[in-house]
Amino acid sequence: MLRFSLAACGRSVAIRFVSSRSGENLLPSNLLLPDNLVDPARSKRPPPPPGCSLPVLRRCDAAVPAHLSPVQTWLETLEEPENQPSALTELHPDVFAVASRLDILHAVETWQRSYGRISHANTKVRSEVRGGGKKPWRQKGSGRARHGSIRSPLWRGGGVSHGPRGPTSYYYMLPMKVRVQGLKVALSSKFTQDCLHIVDSLNVPTPDSQYLLDLIRHRYWGESVLMVDVGEELPENILQASASLKTVNVIPAIGLNVHSMLKHEALVLTLGALRFLEDKLLWHDQRYTPLYPFRLPYSDFP
Repeated sequence: MLRFSLAACGRSVAIRFVSSRSGENLLPSNLLLPDNLVDPARSKRPPPPPGCSLPVLRRCDAAVPAHLSPVQTWLETLEEPENQPSALTELHPDVFAVASRLDILHAVETWQRSYGRISHANTKVRSEVRGGGKKPWRQKGSGRARHGSIRSPLWRGGGVSHGPRGPTSYYYMLPMKVRVQGLKVALSSKFTQDCLHIVDSLNVPTPDSQYLLDLIRHRYWGESVLMVDVGEELPENILQASASLKTVNVIPAIGLNVHSMLKHEALVLTLGALRFLEDKLLWHDQRYTPLYPFRLPYSDFP
């Protein structure tokens, strides 16, 4: 039996080695996707090549460090579903090309989930449970363990010791630099994964939601899309078109956060939102005074 198992193990190792050397897939046949189901046209638009002849419609407003260079991406429009990009736009490398930091993303995501969390779990201690005012039996002579109340935590139906005493708030604050870096890392991750799309505006020709679904499906933006625009009033057509869609959300640029970007597969920014985000995020790199000045609690402290 041992000889047979060793022979089978050696044969499997040899098959894997030969297949790896020959370039064959190691996945079993039941996990391979049939060729007739693979759509070669289902692929995202590749990033613009270095020598692209299309004009650059928008340049970086802020100064770019000497050791870095702006990154370019396509500038699209929502006016037509099958429209090809006709221009390019530049993105600041300190916002859209920062190093990936999963620890910062996790810290900011955990903070956002706990920021407004309040637990209402509450248990009663022995003094709050009804009854138990009389000593169940005398202290000595009965042969039983001594007890002073039937609402002791040792008794069934008694109080709970060391239980939750809600409402409990899980509020805490992260440093401002960590929160800002979380936004930069999330934006850079979306750009690296080709899930960041820049459009001139959110104007669509019709408030029909089917038009928006066809546009997203034709451009392969994924299953969920987050659209961001700047300003207090958003276009009425895009609001009506996305009102009945659970996977398409429109928010203002002031409310963009890490949780919303990670929750959606594609991120669509307008030129106004792009300029707004770069100005706000780069300002934190240049400020020299604390955003919330610290003051001691005693004014007469020397």
